Amino acid sequence: MNHPRVTLDQWNALVAVVEAGSHARAAERLHRSQSSVTYAVQQIQSQLGVQVFELDGRKARLTPTGEQLYQRARYLVAEAQALESASGCLSLGWEAELRLAVEVIYPNQRLFDCLERFGQSASHTRVEVVEAVLGHRTTLLDEGKTDLAIYGSVPQGYEGEHLMRVRFLLVAHPDHALHRLGRAVTLRDLRQHRHLVVRETSPERTTATSLQAPQRWTVGHLSTSIEAARRGHGFAWLPEERIGDELRSGQLKPLPMRHGGERFADLYLIFGDRSAAGPAALRLAEILRADALGAVAGAAPAAAVPAPLRPKRSRR
Repeated sequence: MNHPRVTLDQWNALVAVVEAGSHARAAERLHRSQSSVTYAVQQIQSQLGVQVFELDGRKARLTPTGEQLYQRARYLVAEAQALESASGCLSLGWEAELRLAVEVIYPNQRLFDCLERFGQSASHTRVEVVEAVLGHRTTLLDEGKTDLAIYGSVPQGYEGEHLMRVRFLLVAHPDHALHRLGRAVTLRDLRQHRHLVVRETSPERTTATSLQAPQRWTVGHLSTSIEAARRGHGFAWLPEERIGDELRSGQLKPLPMRHGGERFADLYLIFGDRSAAGPAALRLAEILRADALGAVAGAAPAAAVPAPLRPKRSRR
């Protein structure tokens, strides 16, 4: 293995000279003597056999080669600083990676906002998001493949705290035959048309379909169901926050049901193993709770939903 001929300290000196505008100002920035900064840059040129600066009148400017070296050196120095910062976080116990399993009905914008805020606290913790469909999700939890989960129910053996309630609307394209009935829609009417359903990813498949429509398309993802409904291929129960754009633009329209034109699903925050949760997992959970409280404060009051507590089983 060949050892680098140029040290990180020398690359840092080059970056400082370019960004400060002169060797003298670079020396002030680095709290070093001007001669040591000049020597560091000269070492780069001699070790690599290239010319980094050339005179333009009385002012030195980067050569084309020097410009390329500067760009790469800047990246190298930034990576070194990030590595030092990350090692500091890890030494304090912050996890290098965090896995979050989320029901697809959880509002995307809320998820992105929470992850963005989390990144401000733990920029060196990678986050892996696994999306799932409404129902029990014991597999990821039991196999230790997720640190936090946002599920529509609390699997046996785990403790969950109520996070938020999601409103579903029964919708179809404005030109769908059900909208053209000109009256309140009944369950009998629905059974005469195609129902768009999202397949559960959990092996248990615990969520029963309440409407046994003979015509049904079962798709693998919520976005596919939204697209199919938007194109007029059927009707579907869809989370209101996920179809806000389609409702505002008129691409989807709630069906005028005689009874039950809306439904609600509760989401719970679950730790894979709370006793072993690190600072990153606890911080993300705190952010998710705060966001959910803000959502509730900005919405119409809803009935309180108790958080179900299931006995914690022994870990294998």
